[in-house]
Amino acid sequence: MDTDYKDLTQDISANLAQLRKTQPDVMKGFGDMGKAAMASGALDPKTKELIALAVGVAARCDGCIGFHTKALARLGASTQEVHEALGVAIYMGGGPVAMYAANAVAAYREFSEELQKV
Repeated sequence: MDTDYKDLTQDISANLAQLRKTQPDVMKGFGDMGKAAMASGALDPKTKELIALAVGVAARCDGCIGFHTKALARLGASTQEVHEALGVAIYMGGGPVAMYAANAVAAYREFSEELQKV
């Protein structure tokens, strides 16, 4: 795996900052939607992040993999929880999704190891 998810998420964040300046209403709306969708309710935030990771993997979105594995590491998700969510994504998306699930394993490991250093 060649992707460094820490660098990837930092680069995406920098590029999104430019969009927040030029498209403030759109980006505010997107941010508000994200906050509402991820707010604690019948499902806790960790469960919602597991769902988001599975959808991101199924959509073959490296940025999604980066941001959601980072959030899952911060929320204390176990490797087994992440892997089970990835199993559902693979079931729903087949072989191509399995390749992105492997990337998500590496991204989660990268962010988890970084947190352990702190």
